[in-house]
Order: sequence, then structure tokens, then C-alpha cells
Amino acid sequence: MQRQYYVQSGTLRVVVAAENRRKAALWAVHQAMNQILPVEDSQTEPQEKSEACATAGVQVLGREILVSDRGFDRPDARSLATIEIVSDWNQMITTLDRLERLLHQAA
Repeated sequence: MQRQYYVQSGTLRVVVAAENRRKAALWAVHQAMNQILPVEDSQTEPQEKSEACATAGVQVLGREILVSDRGFDRPDARSLATIEIVSDWNQMITTLDRLERLLHQAA
């Protein structure tokens, strides 16, 4: 069952529906990384990403990711180390890339 979480780190503030706090943090990191890295099939060109960042601003992660189910800036928010969540995200993206390659080789 998914719940709504408020995730914040550095300049990033997003509301995410996820099964738990860690998965909410993982999705928030994915959104931040998607600004600069080619992580989806329907990629925009680097110039388009650069222009989007110039107009909307870049979401920059801090040392920790705060996750709450009650709102932003809550003293009871759970703190997760950004480097751990980014490491999990990297493993997930690497695994998805390998699976995609295997599917293309099998076809």
C-alpha cells in the first residue's frame, strides 16, 4: 500500500507516493538525477536539459534526505544518508540497463 511522503534534501522538495520512506527517497533521487543524466528512453537532448535547468533551476541534493509522512520541515522527519540512497539508485539503474541489454540481445 502506498502512502504520501514529503521528501527534502538541499533544494529538492517533492511529494512522493511510495510503499515506504526509503522508496520515497529513492524516487526523489531518481527525479534529481534525471535532470542531468540520460536515464529514460524518451530522453531530451543535453541542450534541452540545460535550458530547462536554466529556467526552472537545478534541484541539488544535500548530505541527508529528510522524509516525513506529515509535511516538509518536520522535526520528526526520518534522516537518510544521501550517499546511501544514491548508491541504491545507481545499483537499480545499472541493473535495469543490464536487463535492457539482455532483452535486446535475446530479440
